[in-house]
Amino acid sequence: MNLQAAADALQAARHVCVLTGAGASAESGVPTFREALTGLWEQHDPLELATPEAFQRDPELVWKWYCWRRELVSKASPNAGHYALVALAQKVGMLTLITQNVDGLHQLAGSDSVIEYHGNLFENRCFAGNCDVSAADLSVASPTCPHCGACIRPGVVWFGEAIPDHAMEAASLAAGDCDVFLSIGTSSMVWPAAGLSEMAQANGASVVEINPDATASTRPAHYAITGKSGVILPKLLAMLGA
Repeated sequence: MNLQAAADALQAARHVCVLTGAGASAESGVPTFREALTGLWEQHDPLELATPEAFQRDPELVWKWYCWRRELVSKASPNAGHYALVALAQKVGMLTLITQNVDGLHQLAGSDSVIEYHGNLFENRCFAGNCDVSAADLSVASPTCPHCGACIRPGVVWFGEAIPDHAMEAASLAAGDCDVFLSIGTSSMVWPAAGLSEMAQANGASVVEINPDATASTRPAHYAITGKSGVILPKLLAMLGA
């Protein structure tokens, strides 16, 4: 019943806002943040590797860990859920896609203008500022900025860091404007992303949650659908005639 009601809401939607979390990528084999700590990295706490303070203490260690994570993630491919969102964008009047994931799988599937709330694992930036680091030598153990000499870091948002202004503003505008908000594969525990569905609901949007497990957003959601996005989203598309 929730599936049909969600399909009806999507059918009538003027603007659909989508937020995806780790669950959407897990279906592609991307390990979650803590699951990635295997082998040589099991002795490390993620909080000691994914903070600005950790990078300042030991930039070489943190850089090596992210290079290892990049290698893991680079083996993954988009799944049926990613492709379903590409098709859904063609079926509704407007779709804004926000992701907490840093793996770039939405773009690989063909989604345009993805709002990367937590950055991108495969991008790099200068730790000191906004220098262009495209000419940097990334093959060394701890690469440095060719302009200012500061260490180069991965282009992700670390614990304790603010969401980039452009991502925060675009996501908030979309959540406040949409009439259907899809929460997909997210635990609804990481803020401020977890507040986007509340913002949408406060502005009159219908909230649809797709997740294998109950979360903090399940009870407040108008329609909570239990299952993996790679299974549920294609079913919704079929009900929309796609």
